[in-house]
Amino acid sequence: MINDLATLAHEIGMIATSAGAFLLQERTQFQREAIEYKGLNNLVSYVDKETEKQLVERLSELLPEAGFITEEGTTGQEADPSALNWIIDPLDGTANFIHGLPVFSVSIGLAQGSTPIAGVVYDPNRDESFLAWQGGGAYCNGIPMQVSPATQLNESLIATGFPYYSFDQMQKYLQILESLMQQTHGLRRMGSAAIDLAYVAAGRFEAFYEYNLNSWDMAAGVLLVKEAGGLVTDFDGGDEFLFRGDVVAGCGVHPELMQAIRTYWQ
Repeated sequence: MINDLATLAHEIGMIATSAGAFLLQERTQFQREAIEYKGLNNLVSYVDKETEKQLVERLSELLPEAGFITEEGTTGQEADPSALNWIIDPLDGTANFIHGLPVFSVSIGLAQGSTPIAGVVYDPNRDESFLAWQGGGAYCNGIPMQVSPATQLNESLIATGFPYYSFDQMQKYLQILESLMQQTHGLRRMGSAAIDLAYVAAGRFEAFYEYNLNSWDMAAGVLLVKEAGGLVTDFDGGDEFLFRGDVVAGCGVHPELMQAIRTYWQ
């Protein structure tokens, strides 16, 4: 049992900020020859791996009893998803980082089973630290956040992402995009799901949806949205999003967005 989630969350924030500084330092000297491929369009570099090692070391000291679910698998250990775990993405937005696009983040979530209880998304390019803990609210650089007050899609800006593998659902996805283009102020694809979710929590986007995500893409971000007063479900309206991989997160437009998605996504 963790007695002081607030203090823990702020300590996570300091660790994320340090990792973000390392990313910015490495970005100035990064060469494309360092790119590796984990699979089709799935990029990684020494920066991802080294940042993850730093995070694992510091988070292990912070909470030794927690396991790790990480994107790069640098711990070499198999985690029990039903236990207490750090769920981390050292560099969410690797493709952006590699191409010099300043939209990437450090995402650190702490989850008890499938329930995130503390999380930080740090955007080093804007020096914005989005932080939340269970029952404690959500904050950006110490200022409380609330989701947008919008209740209808026709007053909404929606974020999404495009899959880089498993394209068998692509036709349905394009139908959803076509529908939402006609019902909203527009759609945006930032290239970092963690930032998308943080922006929903901050009221900059009204909602975010995507499929083919991993737990480390959203563990911190979904908690931000919830603690900022938003709704988070999977595409079926349930709460299996963290390990199932499809998520809809938003403010009061969530029910209408769900209806638009489920019209095509069966």
